[in-house]
Amino acid sequence: MARPSMLLAFGALAVAVVACAPVDDPAATTAAPTTSTACAKEQLKLVNAGKLTIGTDKPAYEPWFKDDDPSNGQGFESAVAFAVAGELGFDRSEVQWSTVKFDSAFAPGAKQFDFDVNQVSITPKRAEVVDFSKGYYTVKQAVVAVEGGKFAGAKSLAELKDAKIGVQVGTTSFDAVKNVIQPADDPNVYNEQIDAVNALKNEQVDALVVDLPTAFYVTAAQVEKSKIVGQFSSTGGTPEEFGLVMEKNSGLKSCVDKAVDALKSKGELAKIEQQWLGSAAGAPELR
Repeated sequence: MARPSMLLAFGALAVAVVACAPVDDPAATTAAPTTSTACAKEQLKLVNAGKLTIGTDKPAYEPWFKDDDPSNGQGFESAVAFAVAGELGFDRSEVQWSTVKFDSAFAPGAKQFDFDVNQVSITPKRAEVVDFSKGYYTVKQAVVAVEGGKFAGAKSLAELKDAKIGVQVGTTSFDAVKNVIQPADDPNVYNEQIDAVNALKNEQVDALVVDLPTAFYVTAAQVEKSKIVGQFSSTGGTPEEFGLVMEKNSGLKSCVDKAVDALKSKGELAKIEQQWLGSAAGAPELR
């Protein structure tokens, strides 16, 4: 993942339109689905009959969600989830949310959700025990530091070798620190992202590594006088992507894939990304 952030408005990123239904109208319904008969909602095998159950963590952080309320349709991943639901034929009243811890979402075993949306990056290891949809967002990692700090002016990954870095356990951000930055000392690893953020705030670490949109939120709302040092790719080849998580061998996978493809082809995913993550460009590249 990349991963979670906290609960202030991220309105500076908002532009205009959310796919399928106005996000500020809980009674609104989604647009007509484009899925095939085989993917009609009455044909889908669901965890709870007649309802599409979507999992995510709590707190539900910005800019992925807004006001810690996934059900309001606001924030990038809430909007994506409702857009996918609409393509599957579900209106907003037929969607229910379930609290699922981040690392539980892609752990082996049966799931109590139809799909989970929680900044979970698609990796071969995770795909051994769960199914992923096609990617709905291509993500980069970012380094955050406090202005004036020793590493705040770093222009390359090599300049971060001696930094004490904070990161959340179980994330692709953690993998990126270990495999790409390769600091001289092991990073400080935290169970929750907010603990890593507080470590930066309290000067217990020199820098924090999170996904890029989360980095913008950290600097805007969580850590005063912090800055994005730069962004970098966590992989050497295939771009890192977030995917919707499903139980292994899920009967929903092909239908969810079709829904994601439809949203891409109609430009809806791009609109949602621009609305909620629109300013997440322009951070310098670290190589």
